[in-house]
Amino acid sequence: MSGGEILAYSTTFALVVLGIALLLVLVRLILGPTLADRILALDTLTTVALGFIGAIALRTGYFLYLDIAVSLALVGFLATVAFARYLLKKAEAEAVSTGTGAGVGQ
Repeated sequence: MSGGEILAYSTTFALVVLGIALLLVLVRLILGPTLADRILALDTLTTVALGFIGAIALRTGYFLYLDIAVSLALVGFLATVAFARYLLKKAEAEAVSTGTGAGVGQ
């Protein structure tokens, strides 16, 4: 078995596993009972997409895809931070409106 065949089999295996992970993440995204579950699913979806991009870059030998992966990772991180701040503000507003406390984390 040559190195090219091993690479082809391993990237095929990785793409299959990532495809299964993608389906499971989409189920969590659709069925997630809370907004936090859906945000976590979106973050995981970004991670799975990064895995797809990496596997395709290895398989095709076109490593410009890795630049796209870095950009997607940065955007995904910033989106997760923005969603977390939104959840924090929402929780603080609910705490103030119900009179249960000064807010989250205080």
